[in-house]
Amino acid sequence: MGIDKNDYHKASKHLVNGAILTYIAGILLIIAFCSPYWVQSFHDTFSDFKHMGLWEYCFSNFRYPYYQFDKLFTGCHHIFSEEYYVIREWLLPPWLMAVQAFVTMSLLLSFGAQFIMALQLCRWPLNFILKYEWILSAIDFICCATTAIFLFFAVAVFGGSHARRDWLMYPNFNYLSWSYGMAVLSFFFHGFAAIALYREARLSYELRKESWNLIRQMQSNEQHYPGYI
Repeated sequence: MGIDKNDYHKASKHLVNGAILTYIAGILLIIAFCSPYWVQSFHDTFSDFKHMGLWEYCFSNFRYPYYQFDKLFTGCHHIFSEEYYVIREWLLPPWLMAVQAFVTMSLLLSFGAQFIMALQLCRWPLNFILKYEWILSAIDFICCATTAIFLFFAVAVFGGSHARRDWLMYPNFNYLSWSYGMAVLSFFFHGFAAIALYREARLSYELRKESWNLIRQMQSNEQHYPGYI
C-alpha cells in the first residue's frame, strides 16, 4: 500500500506565523522603500521643502543658496534625475546613502526569505523540502533577523540625522512622516517573524530524522509501484 502525500507532516504553525509576519513586513517595507514621505514639512510653515523619501525630493520654488546661478527647484524628482544634478551632493549625504543601502539590502533579504517560505508552505518540491527543511528554515531565520538588524540601523541613523543643519534647511520646520513609520513597523514585524522562524528551525532540526524516514518510504514505494503517484 502506498503512502499518500497527505501523510507527510505539513508546515508547522511557527512557519505559517513567520511567513504571515514576513509578508506583512515586506508590504510595509516596499511602501517605505518607494514612498517619498520619510520627512515632511509642516503645512503652516509654507516651507520651500515639501517632503522627501529615500529616492525622491519635492520642493516648491526652492532656491539653493550655495548654487551660483539663480535656479528654482520645483516639483518632485528622483534623486538621481538631471534636475537635481547640481545639488545632489547636498541632497545625498553619506549617512543617507547608508540608510538607502540598509533598506535596499533589507528588501532583498526579506523577499528572498518570502520566496523560500512560499516553497515550504506549498511543500514543493516535496522531496527537497523534506530533506532540507531545517536548513531552509534556518536560512529564513537568518534572512529575517538580518533584515530586522539592517532596518534598525536604517531607522536609527535616519531618525538621528534627519534634523542635521548641514542637510535640509530649517529642520525645525520638518517632522518624520508616515513612510518612516512604515519602516519602523517593518522592523518590528521582521523581528517577530525572526522569533517564529527560529522556533521553526529548531522544530525542523528535531524532525529531520523523521523526514528522512518518510523520504525512504516514498522512494521504496515508487520502486515497488512504478505507476503510483
